[in-house]
Amino acid sequence: MSDAIQVNDPSPGLGDVPGFLTAGTACDVRNTGKERLDLALVYSPTACTAAGVFTTNDVKAAPVLVDQEVLASGKPIHGFVVNSGNANACTGTQGMADAREMLTLSEQAAGAPSGSFFVCSTGRIGRVMPMANLRKGIANAGSALDSSTTQSDKAANAILTSDTKPKTVTTRFVWQSKTITVSGMGKGAGMIEPNMATMLAFIATNASVAQPLLQQVLIAANARSFNGITVDGDMSTNDTVLLLANGMSGIEVASENAELLSLFQEAVDIVCRKLAEKIVGDGERVTKFVRLFIKGAPTPTAAEKVARAIGNSLLVKTSWFGSDPNWGRLMDAAGYARIGLIEEKIDLFYNDVPALLQGMPQDANLAQWKSIVTQKEFSITLNLNLGEAGFDLLATDLSTGYVDFNKSE
Repeated sequence: MSDAIQVNDPSPGLGDVPGFLTAGTACDVRNTGKERLDLALVYSPTACTAAGVFTTNDVKAAPVLVDQEVLASGKPIHGFVVNSGNANACTGTQGMADAREMLTLSEQAAGAPSGSFFVCSTGRIGRVMPMANLRKGIANAGSALDSSTTQSDKAANAILTSDTKPKTVTTRFVWQSKTITVSGMGKGAGMIEPNMATMLAFIATNASVAQPLLQQVLIAANARSFNGITVDGDMSTNDTVLLLANGMSGIEVASENAELLSLFQEAVDIVCRKLAEKIVGDGERVTKFVRLFIKGAPTPTAAEKVARAIGNSLLVKTSWFGSDPNWGRLMDAAGYARIGLIEEKIDLFYNDVPALLQGMPQDANLAQWKSIVTQKEFSITLNLNLGEAGFDLLATDLSTGYVDFNKSE
């Protein structure tokens, strides 16, 4: 990481970015009668360029479809509204109408132009939105918008579902005596599998960035973060990452200025990577956080296939839960990725302790492997020695607590 970039982790959230106003409120989206923050509103009076990446699931929630339309319109963006507790997915024409109404109501509540907001939802699939509650919530959030850390923190908490804690981070660097800020907030704990995961992430910056370049920056950051995580191998209907740039720093990030662009890309990368780590680390009832490094693959695609085969293997994940350094399960999973492994070339390490060298077991290290996998966080490196490509994956174990938590809502 560049010494020029300052990281605040955690941070107050999007309210860290000059020019962005935030609010979080409770409007009982879940219809439980309980007071729980469940709606966030974020607004920039100054028009923003925007970038977005979305789920690749064939079944897309209404807000995803609406947001893709908004992004494709190319209009200046002023903000977004997010609710938790209801995904507004598999809700047909009514769901589309509700998503559009939420978008319009949020623009009106913030005093923003028509067509300048995104709308996002997360929660249970297949339930119609409680629009009477949401109408009140959006109006209340519009009245509460400000730049305070209190509202910024409420917004970060309002987007959570099964998460145990909010997920925020801010990066800053100075360019020509002016500070460029990049801040993010996210949610996600279950149904986590890339392209992207059951997750939402929202990033804001006061840099000025043209839309095509902003989209390139987000796609690159997403590939190195949210598309490299897994908890349970399930892909969601609502996954969305948005990046808004309001330009209030007076600094323009452009392709012609390679040094500035590199710093900005790194700042966005850090925010995305930190949020991705928080999402995996907060997996539903997980007990282990594993960094899986695949090296020496013949192609990037092959490296990713091996990583996902291992990271999504139920046998591998349950052995991690049992603190069992059962590397045989890793080898089996790597093999059924079917990328042409040569067993006699493979090196395998727990942290930096070898389990296999050129395919030969290093049994003298068993006590060290056992000690490593009892830790909450550890790394596994698999070098295939077939090429130069690699892929990094953040993964978790599969616990009895996860099964118990997800057997019903």
